Amino acid sequence: MPHQEQVLAHGHLCTPGPPKNPGYNSNPVPVIIQTESREEWGKKMDFLLSVIGFAVDLGNVWRFPYICYQNGGGAFLIPYVLMAVFGGVPLFYMELALGQFHRTGAISIWKHICPIFKGIGFAICIIALYVSFYYNTIIAWALFYLYSSFSSTLPWTSCDNEWNTENCTNYFGKDNVTWTNYSRSPAEEFYTRNVLVVHESSGLEDVGYIRWQLTLCLFLIFTIVYFSLWKGVKTSGKVVWVTATLPYAVLLILMIRGATLPGAWKGVVFYLNPKWEKLKETSVWVDAAAQIFFSLGPGFGVLLALSSYNPFNNNCYRDAIVTSLVNCLTSFVSGFVIFTVLGYMAEQRNVNVEDVARDKGPSLLFITYPEAIANMVGSTFFSIIFFVMMITLGLDSTFGGLEAIITAVMDEYPDTLSHRRELFVFGLVVVCFLGSLGTLTTGGAYVVKLLEEFGVGSSIIAIVFLEATAVSWFYGINRFSNDIKSMLGYTPGLFWRVCWVAISPAFLAYIIISSLLNPQTLSLFDYEFPDWSITVGYIIGASSFIWIPVYMVYKLVWTPGSLKQRLAVCLRPERTLPDIHTDSMGLSPIL
Repeated sequence: MPHQEQVLAHGHLCTPGPPKNPGYNSNPVPVIIQTESREEWGKKMDFLLSVIGFAVDLGNVWRFPYICYQNGGGAFLIPYVLMAVFGGVPLFYMELALGQFHRTGAISIWKHICPIFKGIGFAICIIALYVSFYYNTIIAWALFYLYSSFSSTLPWTSCDNEWNTENCTNYFGKDNVTWTNYSRSPAEEFYTRNVLVVHESSGLEDVGYIRWQLTLCLFLIFTIVYFSLWKGVKTSGKVVWVTATLPYAVLLILMIRGATLPGAWKGVVFYLNPKWEKLKETSVWVDAAAQIFFSLGPGFGVLLALSSYNPFNNNCYRDAIVTSLVNCLTSFVSGFVIFTVLGYMAEQRNVNVEDVARDKGPSLLFITYPEAIANMVGSTFFSIIFFVMMITLGLDSTFGGLEAIITAVMDEYPDTLSHRRELFVFGLVVVCFLGSLGTLTTGGAYVVKLLEEFGVGSSIIAIVFLEATAVSWFYGINRFSNDIKSMLGYTPGLFWRVCWVAISPAFLAYIIISSLLNPQTLSLFDYEFPDWSITVGYIIGASSFIWIPVYMVYKLVWTPGSLKQRLAVCLRPERTLPDIHTDSMGLSPIL
């Protein structure tokens, strides 16, 4: 059944509220947002794997295990689950439902929800660009490692290479080796001195020259990205059958191998040993909220874009539950993969697991784990599959992030771009590649850290807070619930409505306020970021968020009429008749 016929059969695309409500217009003007010409997923699994592939990324492998052990081990699972149930999953469900119902991207969707908030869509696209500038460089590092892994002896197993220093200390398979604060493992020097070459940069003041090896790796990554996205979800939906499933096979292999290593149990105990006193610390709850938010990924426009290609009657509620569970379980299982190996390393160094587990972020993936792999039997095989897993995890998230931009811009300018997708995607990939050049320099790791911290950070959380507020309070929770009913045949329960109206926005406000009250110093390796770079970081963060108030002012200025009339027009969904009523929870949409 074409989408146009589905709308007539299951409800119209404007407010289908209850006829008995006083002041409610029972004959609103039907609005057809998209027609049967809109592309749809070839199979349901194409969509599910794309969503899972986007949500399950490199952060699941390194960030959750590190945050978990740092914040009380097994006790951390309590705030993590609570934040998921009351914050992350409701927001995840909201975005899937919005995208599927309105069948359009992150920019043009706002004229159907609350036009004055359209700047949110532009802000989302800018943030997605910033992410593409640094995230693909991390994948390029993984590709460099993959290439280096095709060797009978992995290059980060010894201190006899040209990039090594006198501080290089190889303790595996040797007795009476003293490990000091100045000691550097072969894996660490391979990463910092051969891959990144950060020793040739003095910092952000002098980022140095562009590394041709990393440039070639990034070019290959973007080539894969282009040919996966250029034809739309029909092609990307097929690619994710490999990129979204392969990591799970590799995780299983690595987990079995890790469990057989001597000292593995030490890592598992350290990972899950509950420290109940940690639950009294506010920072633990903030970390749980931030982890679940960035893990599930609402607000990046990806869920809106991917779900917009679903059939109108697809069960997005079930999709939200299934994909959220898969994401959270993947994070938990990844902890065993990481900490069995950390326990093995602690056994080899004859130190505590805590001393081995100091590294976080990409260092855990590019120093700690490769170091352990290098000293296993069959090290070349395990190194190859590990970095293949990292590349596929990263590619899935890149597909989602760029698809968010592509769908948003093409839906906003359909007359210009509808038949030029291949050219537009090519132009976007070129822009992303050029924007990434600064991260390919000898000081590129510092640029990556700056963009990661400020390019996304608080900006995306503030954007999702405004999105949740606009949908629940301006568009109206009753109207949104009726939209879901027209797709699924039933209204969301009281739990979901309360979460959307109050709990989820409070969850986001909690993260924002906590991050502003407790700013963290920024450092990488032995480099402390100067004050001016922090200022630049705040400017980067503001450069995306600023489009929200700018568009609000623009919309109010260019809308004719008195201020009251302008507000009424700017807050009311376009192409629908006014719908002023009080919903069943006693909450009035603001019009």
